[in-house]
Amino acid sequence: MTTIGTRKLSTTGPVVGALGLGAMGMSDMYGPADEDESIATVHAALDAGMNLIDTADFYGSGHNELLVSRALRGRRREDVVISVKFGSRKNPDGTFQPVPYDVSASAVRDRLAQSLRRLDTDYIDIYRPSRLNPAIPVEETVGALKDMQEAGYIRHIGLSEVGAENIRRAAAVATISDVQIEYSLLSRGPEEAILPTLRELGIGLTAYGVLSRGLLSGHWTLNREVATRDFRAALPRFNGENLAANLRLVEELGRIATELGATTSQVAIAWVAAQGTDIVPLVGARRRDRLEESLGAAELTLSPEVLARIEAAIPAGAAAGGRYMDQQLHLLDSER
Repeated sequence: MTTIGTRKLSTTGPVVGALGLGAMGMSDMYGPADEDESIATVHAALDAGMNLIDTADFYGSGHNELLVSRALRGRRREDVVISVKFGSRKNPDGTFQPVPYDVSASAVRDRLAQSLRRLDTDYIDIYRPSRLNPAIPVEETVGALKDMQEAGYIRHIGLSEVGAENIRRAAAVATISDVQIEYSLLSRGPEEAILPTLRELGIGLTAYGVLSRGLLSGHWTLNREVATRDFRAALPRFNGENLAANLRLVEELGRIATELGATTSQVAIAWVAAQGTDIVPLVGARRRDRLEESLGAAELTLSPEVLARIEAAIPAGAAAGGRYMDQQLHLLDSER
């Protein structure tokens, strides 16, 4: 099993593995998953030094937190960094309720209490709103998080999909460990204002979607059947001519990977990691074989020449279609 190095989230945040594990797909969004295999994958990730586990209370309507709790039984709590998002709400059929997101001060306390119970822990390492609500000042949300931090229920405060202005406003209230945002060769938006703001303030970035929901994995094809309840079926980048255009970009990346003796996904992950030691890519592996492939990215060093070739093959803005549907993009503070 490959082992990985470490990185520090922000100037005051926790030390975590150079890659983190995104647990969402083990319970939600990408169709059925095998629970025993998911737990074995968490164990393999921890054994490789991937100690950052990212989850949310709405992934599988609580199922994901319970799964993570099961996977961590018998492990020393201090050896794991658990990151939890809250705020999004679901219906009994698994669909998301319409916005606005509930990130009020009372929601912070209520949802935190439920997550602590499901995770069977006394504290959460990083707790963050999944999205902001324009009707609720970020100061209210972060102020409530700071209260819970001072009470010992959370160790660090994070944010997710937040734009530069609200990052500054949040940082004026409390110390922010990191901002979680989609960042990949096909999603370069954070480079314009968000990443420079984070670096100015000494805040880390945890990058999700580093394989663009699987598009950059090298395993997606034009005729691939999407599983029931796999939300990628509705994403613009996975449909029609957009998909064909995006897979042509992936072919170029694959040619570079072959020359390096690596896989397409390894090069895509390594590219994100190469953008700065203040960035921790989250890998959404649901199986041990996919995890092992992703871990190989930690051993891959991309030279300036290779990075230039990758940039030429997939320049910023090359992706066909948005990363979410338009109505969802308009709700993201990070896209404003």
